[in-house]
Amino acid sequence: MNLESDRRPLNPEAVVEEREDPWAIPELVDEGKRWKDLNRREKAVRVLWSWIGKPVLLLGCLYIFICSLSLLGSAFQLLGGKSAGEAFQSNQIITNPIAGVMIGILATVLVQSSSTTTSIVVAMVSSEILSVRTAIPIVMGANVGTSVTNTIVSLGNAKDRNEFRRAFAGATIHDMFNFLSLLVLLPLELASRYLLWLSGEIVSSCSSSRGSGGNNVDLLSAITKPFTEKIVILNSTLLQHIALDKNVTDSLIASDCDRVRCDFLFYEVNLSDAAVGAIVLLIALVMLCSCLIFIVKLLHSMLCGRLAFVIRKTVNSDFPKPFGCLTGYVAIVIGAGVTMLVQSSSVFTSALTPLVGVGVVTVERMYPLTIGANIGTTVTGILAALASKGNLCHALQIAMCHLFFNLSGILLWYPIPKLRQVPIFCARLLGNTTAQYRWFPIFYVLLVFFLIPAALFGLSLAGWYVLLAVGGPVALIATFVIVINVLQDKLPQWLPGCLQNWDCLPLWMHSLDPLDHCLVWIGTRLKWLCCCKVCSKSAENGTPSYDALREECNAEDSKGESERAGTYTTSL
Repeated sequence: MNLESDRRPLNPEAVVEEREDPWAIPELVDEGKRWKDLNRREKAVRVLWSWIGKPVLLLGCLYIFICSLSLLGSAFQLLGGKSAGEAFQSNQIITNPIAGVMIGILATVLVQSSSTTTSIVVAMVSSEILSVRTAIPIVMGANVGTSVTNTIVSLGNAKDRNEFRRAFAGATIHDMFNFLSLLVLLPLELASRYLLWLSGEIVSSCSSSRGSGGNNVDLLSAITKPFTEKIVILNSTLLQHIALDKNVTDSLIASDCDRVRCDFLFYEVNLSDAAVGAIVLLIALVMLCSCLIFIVKLLHSMLCGRLAFVIRKTVNSDFPKPFGCLTGYVAIVIGAGVTMLVQSSSVFTSALTPLVGVGVVTVERMYPLTIGANIGTTVTGILAALASKGNLCHALQIAMCHLFFNLSGILLWYPIPKLRQVPIFCARLLGNTTAQYRWFPIFYVLLVFFLIPAALFGLSLAGWYVLLAVGGPVALIATFVIVINVLQDKLPQWLPGCLQNWDCLPLWMHSLDPLDHCLVWIGTRLKWLCCCKVCSKSAENGTPSYDALREECNAEDSKGESERAGTYTTSL
């Protein structure tokens, strides 16, 4: 319920940290010498390394980072792409709007690309396998699933508590906007069908002629292909063929040498798609984590002193009055424009996440850039509709539904200042929780993007009565808890004494401390076992410090356990 309640710092440094504003932009002090105090050699080194070398190295890391995201998507397609494509074949499942949303989320998480999911949906609507009305919830779910990538990227800032807080908040603000828009607009669409009507009116002048089947331009692929195609090349049309209910048993790995180069690493290897996907996933994760570490360190060394002041002032400042209110809308346009160029909202928001962590971009400025990226990513669906070979009118209509869904979300959660603060508040709440419990991001990703969608999908398969019988009480309890939490914070005098706090409930129902205590206990036991193995090996090798090492292991274990037990007892 209140994830931050009853949490006390474990050491004096945490007390000082809590007294300071954790969301304040840190002052990056330039500890180097001034230019006039440098000799010729030091000036030459500064020019070659600080002014030329570091920016070039940063661009190289960004390039490898983008390539790793592309490989990550390829790996997930190899691991679960066929399952995602087959999920679109059952019309009885997809006609349930809740199941459609969950399929959109899970498919996008599996293939790590909302563009791929949207393109599959557009192809099925164009081929008249799906109706536009049935496809709208799937597109909404795809819009939500795309935000998992930058949530994972925020783990690169886990070393520093406050950086992790800001990075995770900057990443999850995309999640919060998408989830809040879904919670409001999905019931509105089911009740009024306004997206279906609005998109139908706009494309009504379009005849049901066939599309040209032309190719759309993808700037990002043109940049990353020279690197990623050395590792693996996938058959990009196979997922659509599976979704279109064609009998496809071929591998997702390209094998037609007439169309692609056959000199990539995994060409004709005697491995299954899942095995190749696991290897590519490992390669992509190593590249991603390494690039994130280098990017954060380079940003720390580059963004200091006068340069940091100029960048922060440029990025985070508002226009002079009376045009200050337009700053956020310009940021939305910039986010949309950059995403249109790279044709990937995940790449754009993931590149911004480390900048939020080191304090160059604020969470408030990240918000309009993120929702602008949501607008830019809809261009991919429009281009896929224009390139479709089926019913062009229907394909354009579902692409327009995707666009109007995001525009509706912006109109709902951005123009009004009070409502604008709701996604920011939710993201900051998650950021504060992450700063206190380092394991929380992994728990969040598994729960929000896998377990909850899978559970709702399973309940929706059982029918509306089962879904309402189970989901209805859960939704009512969640609504009650949210309302009580808001009243506890804003108007506690309106509540009876037993509801002014959650102390009347067991601790595990309103705090993560018991779960944290269990996880830390497991971690200390694993650490103790590993330490004992090292001690045993030292004893076998005749190392005279065996007893000392064993005593040190036991002392560290006892110290950590006593600190945690003291905090846990105090909370109780």
